[in-house]
Amino acid sequence: MKTLLVTGCAGFIGSNFVPYFLDKYPDIRLINLDSLTYAGNLKNLSDAPEGDRHIFVKGDICDRILVESLFNQYDIRGVIHFAAESHVDNSIKNPGIFVQTNVNGTFTLIDVAYKYWMEKPFVFKPGYEGCRFHHISTDEVYGTLGETGLFTEETSYAPNSPYSASKAGSDMIVRSYHHTYGMDTVITNCSNNYGPKQHDEKLIPTIIRKALNNENIPIYGDGKNIRDWLYVLDHCKGIDLVYHSGRSGEVYNIGGRNERNNNQIAERICTLLDTIKPNENGISYKNLITYVEDRAGHDRRYAIDATKIETELGWRAEETFDTGIVKTVEWYLNKYSLDQ
Repeated sequence: MKTLLVTGCAGFIGSNFVPYFLDKYPDIRLINLDSLTYAGNLKNLSDAPEGDRHIFVKGDICDRILVESLFNQYDIRGVIHFAAESHVDNSIKNPGIFVQTNVNGTFTLIDVAYKYWMEKPFVFKPGYEGCRFHHISTDEVYGTLGETGLFTEETSYAPNSPYSASKAGSDMIVRSYHHTYGMDTVITNCSNNYGPKQHDEKLIPTIIRKALNNENIPIYGDGKNIRDWLYVLDHCKGIDLVYHSGRSGEVYNIGGRNERNNNQIAERICTLLDTIKPNENGISYKNLITYVEDRAGHDRRYAIDATKIETELGWRAEETFDTGIVKTVEWYLNKYSLDQ
């Protein structure tokens, strides 16, 4: 049985990926390394198969001794690296943690993998030729767009927040290990994910939670910041395709082709809630939408051109925003009802 190391999979995207991946590949075992910061929760993995095929290890990706021990104990033959500090507001308040986890942690992982899989630059150890390091990144490394245009894999990096700068740094480390040492690496940069298991601090869960509690729904600035929204399971399927079939050393952008601004997101969710779970006072949840001081360095627009992964690997986003947001709202309604 082939064993892969996955990192940060008690968090949002990773905890959706693990059950999907294990169900699809019964001959693969996953070692799940997660430090269980505030953004990680073992409850997120309640739908993942238990037993020898999924082994959870609490630990820090910066802990080199631990990472080396996992490679040696389980004979790791691939890495899919999700773990990251990812909340922009938190990166503005405490950027050092983001540099430590996203840059130093990624370096630790890929350097341990290099020394375990390879004899020297461009020479794999016998039997380890198929080992691959897949780094999960973000479209935020590209900076911000004007009213038109899309991010492609050739777009120059121009990160504008400590978070995106730390992710850009980690991308460059992975790139360097491919070009300097001949490691088999791939990088995927995704647009804004949404769906089940996302942390309460993020935009969509916040809108739902605040509405249900009859509290003001805070929207930054004028609410016209635009993001390309990608349903999390579509992202997981894209990661799967790139890990197994992407060309070594390449970058693949994964986007949903679903551009929405924050006003549209809030209004759509409120409309759904007005229908599914009407406010007891009979007033639309839209009346709770309020505008707060804008985030420092808030990028105006992100949008991804997913042509490369679509044409090379045949990936397509199966969910439109209209279908995905219904599933998402229903999942959170169930979650918050159980939490009461």
